[in-house]
Amino acid sequence: MSERVVIALGGNALGNNAAEQMARIETVSESLVDLIEQGYEIIVTHGNGPQVGMINLAFSEGAEANSKIPLMELPECAAMSQGYIGYHLQQGLLRELRREGMPWHVATMITQTIVDENDPAFDDPSKPIGPFYTEEQANQLAAENPEKTYKEDAGRGWRQMVASPKPLDIVEKESILNLLDNDFVVIASGGGGIPVIRKGEDDYQGVEAVIDKDHASAILAELCDAEYLFILTAVDRVAINFGKPNQQFLERISVEEAEKFCEEGHFAAGSMLPKVQAAINFAKSKPGRKAIIAALEKAPLAIKGESGTQIYMN
Repeated sequence: MSERVVIALGGNALGNNAAEQMARIETVSESLVDLIEQGYEIIVTHGNGPQVGMINLAFSEGAEANSKIPLMELPECAAMSQGYIGYHLQQGLLRELRREGMPWHVATMITQTIVDENDPAFDDPSKPIGPFYTEEQANQLAAENPEKTYKEDAGRGWRQMVASPKPLDIVEKESILNLLDNDFVVIASGGGGIPVIRKGEDDYQGVEAVIDKDHASAILAELCDAEYLFILTAVDRVAINFGKPNQQFLERISVEEAEKFCEEGHFAAGSMLPKVQAAINFAKSKPGRKAIIAALEKAPLAIKGESGTQIYMN
């Protein structure tokens, strides 16, 4: 069986609108199909921060301007973002596969990620979503929607805050595996997946939350028994002492070294830290597994060890 690779694309890497996204996916597709040509079986996941924010904002402002437009809750917005990003990825990947004379099919799985309804993150919502409001508007919205939380966001205004619970499992894992076993390139767990809590046997309920894409990708890679987790971003390699005279790029580090660098505060919480933590979790999950953080366009080189930062378990 071919070695299996989960590839996590950053949502920001896909552009700010549909036209930009389609253009960038052309480049993405070349890199991904190059990995298939090297003999790997790939599963693609992606961020959706800009996209789900745009969808949420469109419905929020639409509902305010027109009573016929309903407000759309976050789980539904996440599902929409998975659908339209997957649609573009399907088109781009299929075109590139056929251009290279390759027979694989491509499918997007609208994916639900199970979280614990008692996760402490629900007690302290901290992830901003949607539009900015004045303090007066935020107070009014909080009075009208007491179940929602609004906080000031970095001096730019007030926004709704949602929880970011830990991903535990994927509802559609068997479907994903079935597609992989039948010559499909699978696009799954977009935006970390739609967060759901279990209400009963095969009964799930969406919750107002966002899941970290990189941590969800690590869970997906574990469940699919992947050998590699690729976290593709805007930089060639992870660096310590970033932006300082003694900045150092890392080519290959052990889990122990990576954990030490995290403890020393080398990685920013809003950018590189969750990527490194997700890489650590995956590398620790089974002997022989490797996680690679690399630039999107250099993925084919990174899997050969010629680019990127590889994190491995001793």
